[in-house]
Amino acid sequence: MPSGTPTLWELVESAAERFPDETILADDSGRFLTAASYYASAEREAQGLRELGIAEGDVVSWQLPTTLEAAVLMAALARLGAVQNPIIPIFRDREVGFMIRELGSQFLVVPGVWRGFDYAAMAQTLPSRAIVIELHARTDGVALAPNGDPRPLGDPPTDPLANRWVYYSSGTTADPKGARHCDTSIIASSNGVVDAIGMHSGDVYPIAWPFAHIGGVAMLTAVLRSGGQLVLFDHFDPMTTPERMATHHPTILGSATPFFQAYVTAQGQQGAPRLYPALRVCVGGGAPTSEVVNRSVAETLGVAGVTGAWGLTEFPVATSETPTDPLVGSTVGRPVKDVEVRVMDGELRLKGPQCFLGYVDKSLDEGAFDEDGWFRTGDLGAVDSEGRVHIEGRSKEVIIRNAENVSAVEVEEVLLRYPSVMDVAVIGIPDDLAGERVCAVTVAKEGERVSLAELIDHCRDEGLARFKWPERLQLVDALPRNPMGKVVKRALPVSDRPIFDS
Repeated sequence: MPSGTPTLWELVESAAERFPDETILADDSGRFLTAASYYASAEREAQGLRELGIAEGDVVSWQLPTTLEAAVLMAALARLGAVQNPIIPIFRDREVGFMIRELGSQFLVVPGVWRGFDYAAMAQTLPSRAIVIELHARTDGVALAPNGDPRPLGDPPTDPLANRWVYYSSGTTADPKGARHCDTSIIASSNGVVDAIGMHSGDVYPIAWPFAHIGGVAMLTAVLRSGGQLVLFDHFDPMTTPERMATHHPTILGSATPFFQAYVTAQGQQGAPRLYPALRVCVGGGAPTSEVVNRSVAETLGVAGVTGAWGLTEFPVATSETPTDPLVGSTVGRPVKDVEVRVMDGELRLKGPQCFLGYVDKSLDEGAFDEDGWFRTGDLGAVDSEGRVHIEGRSKEVIIRNAENVSAVEVEEVLLRYPSVMDVAVIGIPDDLAGERVCAVTVAKEGERVSLAELIDHCRDEGLARFKWPERLQLVDALPRNPMGKVVKRALPVSDRPIFDS
């Protein structure tokens, strides 16, 4: 990993000096922050958090929606030198509790009650000190800890290679895997946005996906580097959000199939006038974008298609197409700056500055890297003669639903605890809207009945995040297994139209 790179806080300071009056962050309620006011707000909030007891090296988990508060908190914690663990809002007791216990988080920042869920009540049951931020519709100000006088803060941390970030991914194991990052790897994750997508000071990118994803800090560092603007939406309503985004005159739209479907529908309802006249690129991540969706985006929104990218929580934005690539939509592009890709036994392996430092659970590191230090992605693919990467499948048992990773193993373990379930295998079913749907191929105990509604209720009672609940149920007499007893998922007798309820 290269030395001499800035810390995230140095990037915040630099943006405030280079383009102080540029709006880099805005939201759906009319609030905005320039580069200078973002810097000032973060310094004040850092002192407020310091007065609450947060110091350099403390582990702070936080679970906020996509709001200005989340962006300011991110910078304030970077100013203090805390180790921050952003958690996406859809996680619940099971996942949040696991992360806090594994990390030993001293603090958990939550939004009180948001979208019907009482995060504050959940936080009170967990072994960390809760800091509750009440989020309401606001037209000014940022609702965080009490503002303090930044003068006593002292010098900010200066080591860009120190572990300052932990992002969890619901990957191939039942428990989430914590990927440790530093400022250097986090900032490098924005290279694809700045270099390949070409984000610049005139760009406006509305986002309604979780800012607590590793993609959130990648986009934040991209606007700090380029002077572009993020418009933060705390949730996505396919009926209304596309029109509200249009009022901000976006030049970039993303980022997964359900979003693109909604933009296309909104344009159709608009009629001949262009809903997004300044749009220059649609960017995709998560599940591959289908040819049907690519064609629809190109024909309706007037761009080349969905400009694809590929990365992982451990290695964010490793490759990216460019908006002018003649093969937009058919690959995930070329490796971004300083990233190397090689194919071994059909598996894509990576080296580059955005590679993580290792897992929180160090026992997972041995299988994550090969003997030459390349990160083993678990994704199958190829590199063509012009250097473009093609994803051909996944060796991991992970389902990508609406760009969220769902561990099949985790869902199976929960379902096997339901009294009427004898055996179960969880798989992803291709879906034009969500990318994949979670399907439970289930063997019921003799004389018992199992319904989809019962399994959903059970997942809710177990505290499993909603996006992991099965949406389809296929009842079978037995699961196909190999001589070692492992389920052969490719041989599962799943019909073209799985049962939605029995």
